[in-house]
Amino acid sequence: MSAEATNPATPGPAVPTAAVRRKARPRIDLRRLGRAALLGNAARGRLPDAIGHVVEAHRAHYPDADLEPLRRAYVLAESSHRGQMRKSGEPYITHPLAVTLILAELGAETTTLTASLLHDTVEDTEVTLDQVREQFGEEVRYLVDGVTKLEKVDYGAAAEPETFRKMLVATGSDVRVMSIKLADRLHNMRTLGVMRREKQERIAKVTRDVLIPLAERLGVQALKTELEDLVFAILHPEEYAHTRELIAENAARADDPLAEISDEVRGVLREADIPAEVLIRPRHFVSVHRVSRKRGELRGADFGRLLVLVGEDADCYAVLGELHTCLTPVVSEFKDFIAVPKFNLYQSLHTAVARADGQVVEVLVRTHQMHKVAEAGVVALGNPYAPAADAPAAETAEDPADGERADPTRPGWLSRLLDWQKAAPDTDTFWSTLREDLAQDREITVFRPDGGTLGLPEGATCVDAAYAQYGEDAHACIGARVNGRLATLSTVLRDGDTVQLLMGQDPASEPSREWLEHAHTPAARIAIQRWLATHPDAAEEPQTPAAAPTRPVPEPLAPTPRTASAVVVDRPDATVRLAGCCTPVPPDEVTGFAVRGGVVTVHRVECAAVAHMKGTGRPESAVSWGDSTACRVTLVAESFGRPHLLADLTEAMAQEGAEIVSATVEPPSQQRVRHTYTVELPDAAHLPALMRAMRNVAGVYDVGRAQHQ
Repeated sequence: MSAEATNPATPGPAVPTAAVRRKARPRIDLRRLGRAALLGNAARGRLPDAIGHVVEAHRAHYPDADLEPLRRAYVLAESSHRGQMRKSGEPYITHPLAVTLILAELGAETTTLTASLLHDTVEDTEVTLDQVREQFGEEVRYLVDGVTKLEKVDYGAAAEPETFRKMLVATGSDVRVMSIKLADRLHNMRTLGVMRREKQERIAKVTRDVLIPLAERLGVQALKTELEDLVFAILHPEEYAHTRELIAENAARADDPLAEISDEVRGVLREADIPAEVLIRPRHFVSVHRVSRKRGELRGADFGRLLVLVGEDADCYAVLGELHTCLTPVVSEFKDFIAVPKFNLYQSLHTAVARADGQVVEVLVRTHQMHKVAEAGVVALGNPYAPAADAPAAETAEDPADGERADPTRPGWLSRLLDWQKAAPDTDTFWSTLREDLAQDREITVFRPDGGTLGLPEGATCVDAAYAQYGEDAHACIGARVNGRLATLSTVLRDGDTVQLLMGQDPASEPSREWLEHAHTPAARIAIQRWLATHPDAAEEPQTPAAAPTRPVPEPLAPTPRTASAVVVDRPDATVRLAGCCTPVPPDEVTGFAVRGGVVTVHRVECAAVAHMKGTGRPESAVSWGDSTACRVTLVAESFGRPHLLADLTEAMAQEGAEIVSATVEPPSQQRVRHTYTVELPDAAHLPALMRAMRNVAGVYDVGRAQHQ
């Protein structure tokens, strides 16, 4: 499907790329089809000549398909549209025929093609949805109704948000609706040259901003790439003309590095006894333009890539091993989208090999089935509601009349989009967040500790991961660990990261307004905005307890009579003090050191001060714990800021029988707050329970004994 031969807006001789392209089915002559359509209905039971190309393309994918629905759909569409003409002067029936042919070439199943032939009848003729149901069944009626609603979408600035929202709801119920819409837009773009320049540009911009990103997300690369070229030709005619010249000059070259390397690859795989098909895939116009801007002057290998098709997944890795063994690999170019598929179902191995002259050739390795999905995306997955041949009747698909049915072929991003569009507080919020989401042309995959994955846009943070995994329950998120290390919720995630989200136990946990600064996904932003809108008072409260009244921690060596009496020292007349740097308590292993004034300070043996004093030659004093079990200890709590945290924490400590001697709360840093408490316990055995109670307070992620230097 080339933009060159069919777009009247870009006149000029076709680029001679036959040297690097496989022999393709001849381009359809739409005017000839239009004349055939005017001949009237074919005899019953006989296929009309006008849809011969559609049948040929359909049979290539479905050899045993029942063609009777196509015949009847064409007869109804032709008779209904008879007398209607397109702005180009062609009979209107040529449009649904062309749209159906596009889908047939992509591998759409019979139901989709039947609906495609009828997609304009309810909108532009007297045919009703009830008639469609009576003649073709509920499934076709549902698709025609969905596309009809899309045809009513007004892309004007005022109506665009709400109508586009309806379009997405229709698409979410059955992705085949959007498949037909994309093919419809492609044919309209091919014939856009008959319209005024201003209208061409307006339609091209909407196609660029909305429909091309949707085609990318549905994985329909064949439609996406041609739409990109058609938009490129209209919106950037000078750059398009320059790119066209570059491609023409390269095609006229006597030498072809891509052909040479493809022959070499075939030889390598033949010797390794790996059955494979090696093809040359020319880059489309926009791709060549992007590469030229990135690399400057282009060389022969920059105008295309090699595609290696094999039978099984394991063969893909076998091919990769041979290429990296027998040729010079560019390791930095390797990507494995088979083990971790892209968000739009795409799977392939990507690598690159270097030639002796320094040219780098990109190579894609995939199975034939992966290639089908890579080209046609969800279109290649057939009817998502058709039960498997061996499925019991109880497992048949849901009633297609149900507007809320779940499409099993729906990509994960579309499911998420449908979820957050329901939660969007207003149309403007929906539209702005949707455009931001569609502007993201790359998605990363992060792993959960349980082995699951999350698909997120590039630049997403832990906040986005929390809402992607937990929905509005993510309000209770208090932090995260990224690749095993503690991280703030503002941490930007990278492809392949492992993310463990730390969730608080308090059901009344509240999101912070600051989270909006770190939220990049619509799901996260809308959930946070929705909560803030319904809790205006709470949203204004400080998000950290930094302003809480505090008391200073006593001097590290202040006398502690209740605890010192529990220590037995080998110097009967010595005064005993427990060191404030490590606050030892029974049954810690301890040691003592004599200091000025006949005082012996008691430290935990692992205290940093012990090593220092030993290093200076200070003699140790033997100390041990006596009968008393009371103790004084300093604890440090690390938490994320939230309202009422200090009150909740001190209450939990009091319930464990701890008497707080002093407390210090440091100013928050990156949403983290550090608390230092010196407490007295009636029994040192209660210390583990106290620390557990403190850790269980929502927002607290760590509690430990003080270790001052």
